[in-house]
Amino acid sequence: MSIDKLRRIDETRMEVPVDYKQGMRVPGIIYVDSILEQELDARSIDQVANVATLPGIIKQSAAMPDIHAGYGFPIGGVAAFDIKEGIISPGGVGYDINCGVRLLRSNLRRDEVLLRIKEIVDLLYNEIPSGVGSKGRIRLGPDDEKKIMIKGAQWAVENGLGSASDIEKIESGGRIEGADPSIISKKAYERGRAQQGTLGSGNHFLEIQYVDEIYDEKAANTLGLIMDHVTVMIHTGSRGFGHQVCTDFLEVMERAADKYKIPLYDRELACAPFSSQEAQDYLSAMRAAANYAWANRQCIMHWTREAFMKVFRATPRSLGMSLIYDVAHNIAKVEDHVVDGKKRKLIVHRKGATRAFPPGHPELPGIYRHLGQPVLIPGDMGRASFVLLGTETAMMETFGSTCHGAGRLMSRHQAIKRAKGRAIWREMEDKGIIVRSAGRGTLAEEMSEAYKDVSNVVDVVHKAGISKKVARLRPLGVVKG
Repeated sequence: MSIDKLRRIDETRMEVPVDYKQGMRVPGIIYVDSILEQELDARSIDQVANVATLPGIIKQSAAMPDIHAGYGFPIGGVAAFDIKEGIISPGGVGYDINCGVRLLRSNLRRDEVLLRIKEIVDLLYNEIPSGVGSKGRIRLGPDDEKKIMIKGAQWAVENGLGSASDIEKIESGGRIEGADPSIISKKAYERGRAQQGTLGSGNHFLEIQYVDEIYDEKAANTLGLIMDHVTVMIHTGSRGFGHQVCTDFLEVMERAADKYKIPLYDRELACAPFSSQEAQDYLSAMRAAANYAWANRQCIMHWTREAFMKVFRATPRSLGMSLIYDVAHNIAKVEDHVVDGKKRKLIVHRKGATRAFPPGHPELPGIYRHLGQPVLIPGDMGRASFVLLGTETAMMETFGSTCHGAGRLMSRHQAIKRAKGRAIWREMEDKGIIVRSAGRGTLAEEMSEAYKDVSNVVDVVHKAGISKKVARLRPLGVVKG
């Protein structure tokens, strides 16, 4: 298909018309400006169109400005389905179930941390396992694994890894009800047993940052963001456990699509009617993996605090390292939305997209309800990350969704080829950023050129009104998977 068939709606949106591909039930909407439009690829656009062919889809197949090709859905894809006539698809969630981001603020200033940046990065690298197949400090028995699947971040808190005050600042309170450990495969149990409390590999990271620009002083004050003060961002998910859950259910969904005679324009969009047993089983397993991910980020956050206290010889009170918020990226949730003036219950798939609920939404914690949901957008390790807030426009246009990061420009293979002969860690150090990684290949895959400029991505969602900028964070030190 040709990009020439797309129609620009306004400066931040392009339409994939319903005649772009046979079988489309609704149009596609891609949030891109004239700069990011040049980086659109045909496969991603086709995936937006393919999602629009699925039964029960409501209003549109949307994609955020960090869009790039994924499995089934594009990464950056958002689609909502009616729970009576619609479907649920693992391709709309992805392999890394509840890959997400949490952000901590602190009382530490940039100049204090720069003096000891190598020491703290080295300690974090040693204390928090990272890399492919990494094993954590926690060894789980079958009963503990089941408890994590049910309780999520609450399990970690109950086991001394954090405090009760953390829970209210995590999306969904750090757990989704309806997880069912009994339908998890033996292989998924085995993969999850040793990986709780691990960063993982690829684009997962732990980053020490500082606030270098504030766009909304009042909101920043409420969030605890202060100019030149240090923050820490943690980006990881459900690890091998979630990957195995996805793998197990892709096979189930392929059979289900044939069983229920669902026409698929891409086999990677294998799905089942929401009301079917197959869909409900997947939803229960996905929720278990999501809860595992929230527990994982909670454990890592706790050890991060301990590392900072050790290096800076600080008490918890003087350090002031507290959670701002935690958001999920790859997840499907049953939510209430207004469609054509009527409230409807929908299953919203967000794959590489962040929930962006507006002020007053009942699902937000009381401390932020007047403000709107904090939105955490990481960039590549050499540029910047952003904090934004959810808006009413997002609720009306994108089912309360916005972007999730910078979005890849190059495949991992292309990036490694481009980085041949270069010392990426030294290039980063020349910029004043200390990086530690489990392997040189990871740094090549994750170099800045492999990604879109996150500033451009964030400008699009800000101008479109689906989230609004609060602050920009610059990296000082990075631990990569």
